[in-house]
Amino acid sequence: MLIRFNVKNFLSFDSEDRATHDTSSQEFSMIPGKVRSKEDHILKTDKQNLLKFAAIYGANAAGKSNLIKAIAFFRNCTLNGAVLPQDANLYCKTDPSNKEKPSYFEAEFIVNNDVYAYGFEVVLSTGTFVSEWLCKLSSTKEEYLFKKEDAQHNYVFGGPLAKNQMLSVLGSSFAGSNALFLNFINRTMAGFYKTNPEAEVLQTIFNWIARNIDISFPATPLSTSSFLANEEALRQASKLLKAFGTGIENVQPVKAKREDIDSIIHPTILQDIAKQMEINNTPKNDIFIRNRNEIFIVRMEKGKDDKVFSIQFKHNFQNATLFKMAEESDGTARLFDLLEILLSKSSKTYVIDELDRCLHPCLSYQFVKAFFEYSKNRNVQLIVTTHESRLMDFDLLRRDEIWFVDKDQSGASNIYSLEEYNERFDKKIDKAYLEGRYGGVPLFTSIFPIEEA
Repeated sequence: MLIRFNVKNFLSFDSEDRATHDTSSQEFSMIPGKVRSKEDHILKTDKQNLLKFAAIYGANAAGKSNLIKAIAFFRNCTLNGAVLPQDANLYCKTDPSNKEKPSYFEAEFIVNNDVYAYGFEVVLSTGTFVSEWLCKLSSTKEEYLFKKEDAQHNYVFGGPLAKNQMLSVLGSSFAGSNALFLNFINRTMAGFYKTNPEAEVLQTIFNWIARNIDISFPATPLSTSSFLANEEALRQASKLLKAFGTGIENVQPVKAKREDIDSIIHPTILQDIAKQMEINNTPKNDIFIRNRNEIFIVRMEKGKDDKVFSIQFKHNFQNATLFKMAEESDGTARLFDLLEILLSKSSKTYVIDELDRCLHPCLSYQFVKAFFEYSKNRNVQLIVTTHESRLMDFDLLRRDEIWFVDKDQSGASNIYSLEEYNERFDKKIDKAYLEGRYGGVPLFTSIFPIEEA
């Protein structure tokens, strides 16, 4: 689970505060504040209690989406091992000198009941990695598992990795490479962990970043929604869609033809999955395939032909007509994308940009309310950006679950929590927010010139 995320010199997040010359990074945190209400909103662990939910507010262009993009860049860069050419201009342009300065990214998280921090610094304009580190944290110390402090230094290993000669050799030879070591050891060193089991923590951290941070932007759905590829999940989806007032009574799999999915997924992908099933001796596998117009489940079973089903929707009409996703509203399609957050059994941190896109304000409220209900016995987090001020309700959220992003006069974004304001629990927070009490709202000037009389 995510504890905190820090960023500096990326998009609208500057390399320093121009007024105070503070070079600290901007920090977003899921650590609970002093609030004592709604204890069921807290993930309680032996190492650190964490919030399950956070809503991030701000005016258009204030930097809300840039925070989500920073988390996505951190994840993608870790998985790619390098800065992609299209990312070279993502440094903060409020000061031209930022082009030559490193950008900073660090995530702190809990994996297997241990706390870790992984991060790196990179000069985006050149793609040069300046530093990289992974440390294990406790209440009393920081134990670096590996670190490279600057471009001129080799990798240094500590803790259970300190005496691993193979890692020492690899670190020395890799030091001059312009890439991330965590990616290199997991992507290119097949079989390394079989002979070096004490280093499996590196695989654990890499896999957590790859599999447990699920980021969705307005034009993209969550991961694959493959959790729906069974009948019980479809029954639960039907129940939720009906409860949310979509008019849908039932979600049904309807037998389809193999060629129906050719326009969505290349046949070689399913062939590769079948080969992997053979290697892993997996007898069955359900694959979920979708775009905006169609949703399919491919049921693969070793030694048998694939079975293809189209997911269709029955409404509360008297006739039995079934509708495809292409015939549903944008709001229903958006809600269907979000169902994974409620129904998946995976332990994930979901990060959603513009939760309320295409959703009625009351539906956004009910979805968040449902999230708290469905997450009671799960290790799951939901972080969203939104403009929906109705969520600012102390009957729904805790004070420390509300965050703001605002821009200063130089155009740099700042992140801060409502917890800093210590507001009473009977205060109309949404009204105070729209009146500009906490910042993060647009400031308008006259659109049309008005001549003086």
